[in-house]
Amino acid sequence: MIQMDWSNGLLQPGAEVLESVKTLGQLDGLFADAGAWRGMDLNTVVYRVQAWCPIADGTEGGLFWGNTVIEPGQVGAEYFMTHGHFHRQRDRAEYYATISGEGALILMDENRKTWMEAMRPGSVHFIPPHIGHRTANTGKAPLHFVACWPSDAGHDYELIRQKGFGARLLHVDGAAKLVTERA
Repeated sequence: MIQMDWSNGLLQPGAEVLESVKTLGQLDGLFADAGAWRGMDLNTVVYRVQAWCPIADGTEGGLFWGNTVIEPGQVGAEYFMTHGHFHRQRDRAEYYATISGEGALILMDENRKTWMEAMRPGSVHFIPPHIGHRTANTGKAPLHFVACWPSDAGHDYELIRQKGFGARLLHVDGAAKLVTERA
């Protein structure tokens, strides 16, 4: 058992809670506007992740629980976001539930069709199998959400590193808009 603060989704640190922090400097190549990225403080925290993994990674039939906090900000017109991934076991699904803040869940199928769902307090999102996913903070406060996924799902970041998503979430005319990437 662990404890979670339901006001922000944060887990009480412990032996089974893994934590990571991603800074702008660790996200080289993620944002489209490389010039804007280079002009920013590369030590700026973009997002933090906690994961409770009470069983071994890769164990069939188990579940992991975690949370992500994405800070508000932009690189050029592009919102701060997570790297994004497919599951290594492509037939695995996942749930996200928004605790606080405003954002977008960006989803992409294996043919690069990309769409988004608005994230706001209380929204629960089902991420189907075979779907890549990332999240972005579209608001002015940190975006907090919790997640639950199969312990054998794994994470495949490489395809996203190589090809990105089929669209980018940009701040256009005062609103978040998915803009399709050119092939």
